[in-house]
Amino acid sequence: MIVGLFVPCYVDQFYPNAGIATLQLLEKFGVEVEYPSKQTCCGQPMANSGFEHLTGECDELFTESFAKYDYVVAPSGSCVLHLKEHLHSKKNPEAAERLRGKVFELVEFLTDVLKVKDLKARFPHKVGVHQSCHGLRGLKLSQMTELVEPGFSKPEYLLNFVEGLELIDLTRKDECCGFGGTFCVAEEAVSSKMGKDRVADHIQNGAEYITGADLSCLMHMEGILRRQKSNVKVIHIAEILNAE
Repeated sequence: MIVGLFVPCYVDQFYPNAGIATLQLLEKFGVEVEYPSKQTCCGQPMANSGFEHLTGECDELFTESFAKYDYVVAPSGSCVLHLKEHLHSKKNPEAAERLRGKVFELVEFLTDVLKVKDLKARFPHKVGVHQSCHGLRGLKLSQMTELVEPGFSKPEYLLNFVEGLELIDLTRKDECCGFGGTFCVAEEAVSSKMGKDRVADHIQNGAEYITGADLSCLMHMEGILRRQKSNVKVIHIAEILNAE
């Protein structure tokens, strides 16, 4: 099995340690990983702003860069969902269609493809899990609380293997943080209030760290925490699962 590692813009520019942790974690499970050096943005910001017709070159480059791999893995639920639902190629439509079915967010790759039953990690802290909207409602990484169905959470399943980690219970466990990509720019007041509410839930329930599968959401909450001069930190789930 050879996996192509896709490192989204937020990870590359602001949180490279999450990309490094993703690589190291995959290699710990015996996966051969390659990083296509020509990769760029997947086009999600443009598409979400109503300009998907301008993302053609992003699609073509992604298809060209990753078509040869058995799987493509990225530490970003929102980018993965965009690729699963919107990746197209005029030059090689068959390759793009195959790729849409081979792109996985890190957590779902570990649980659904590698079927991880155990992992060696230690992170002795109280941790709250933020369920990002794309991961929750798009990738189905966790059960939505409004559904009368048995609950599950793939991130929590993996975090329960981590020695010393204590998962905290949230009052509203799958509430949106308000980031929403360009939403936080167009509706900054609403976005800020939603973020403050999300952060408050974690703080009130004793979290030392907030983790999740989307660094865009975590960055939004990190900004609020810093302005509040809070000691609570954010950390991508890959860094916890890779911690020793």
